[in-house]
Amino acid sequence: MNMKVSDFDYELPKELIAQEPVQPRDHSRLMVIRRDRENFEHTHFYRIIDYLEPGDLLVMNDSKVIPARLLGKKSTGAKVEIVLIEKVGSKQWKAIVRPGSKIKRGNVLLFEDLQCEVVEHCDDSTRILEFTGSNPWEKIRRIGKLPIPPYISKYPDDPNLYQTVYAKKDGSVAAPTAGLHFTDSLLKKLKEKGIKMAFVTLHVGLGTFRPVKVENVEDHVMHSEYYTLPEETVELIKETKRNGNRVIAVGTTVVRTLEAVAQKHDGKLVAESGRTDIFIYPPYEFKVIDGLITNFHLPKSTLLMLVAAFTGREKILKAYNEAIKLRYRFFSFGDACFIY
Repeated sequence: MNMKVSDFDYELPKELIAQEPVQPRDHSRLMVIRRDRENFEHTHFYRIIDYLEPGDLLVMNDSKVIPARLLGKKSTGAKVEIVLIEKVGSKQWKAIVRPGSKIKRGNVLLFEDLQCEVVEHCDDSTRILEFTGSNPWEKIRRIGKLPIPPYISKYPDDPNLYQTVYAKKDGSVAAPTAGLHFTDSLLKKLKEKGIKMAFVTLHVGLGTFRPVKVENVEDHVMHSEYYTLPEETVELIKETKRNGNRVIAVGTTVVRTLEAVAQKHDGKLVAESGRTDIFIYPPYEFKVIDGLITNFHLPKSTLLMLVAAFTGREKILKAYNEAIKLRYRFFSFGDACFIY
């Protein structure tokens, strides 16, 4: 089936792009989409507990957003901005640099008491930067800012609003946003009801915001991201399936991790770390997940394509149009869906 990127387009009024999260974060709205029913239910996220049964398993991404955005200057005094994407050596990072056309190999960049040199110009227009001095990571943590998505106009007063409450492992340059709706108190109530929790790690790259520029969906090349699927999570998923309960992914990053590993091992899950560039779009046969908690995604995005593969393209676009009519809030700081 030859699907066009335009098949995943919809009209979104700009004012529905959430600029800040609801407080408390579990009071965001929740649209419940059952794949076996035509109509959608509308509630609030803290009521997700009503849709989960004892023995169900929530799988979450515990990656933490790093302060990857640095503002500084070249040795000439010209202003520069970098966004670190991935560590590639003890003192080397792959990064996006701005203004890209003016930052060449050999340039020295200064960020307060932190200094780096551009040592390589990569094919994808990124650069490899080598930092000088001892323990540059500590300085990056001190002076860097979280790389907030381009559609959010104001940096949050509290940067922790762009972290999940269970974030542990440094490495993402964008938050796994489905998890932003959970609070400590909601997680406690879920555990008390007998709902289990497990974690994977997938470090979200900036490719998550990159537009799809091809016409045919299958021509798009996905960015590669690092993941870890722990043994404990594999065992909990197997136990959940054996008991006839549901495995529910909290976010598209969890889906990509689980389905990538299953695809690699003939439908089985194996504890491992690696990289994945899995691209999920309709039609796709899911091997692991039974449910998905996710936000409302950008038009024509790979995230919307993944959700359409799980829900059905026409059904998810119908849900999005209903969400627009009911003034749901979209994207990273927006409202959520629970699809099962």
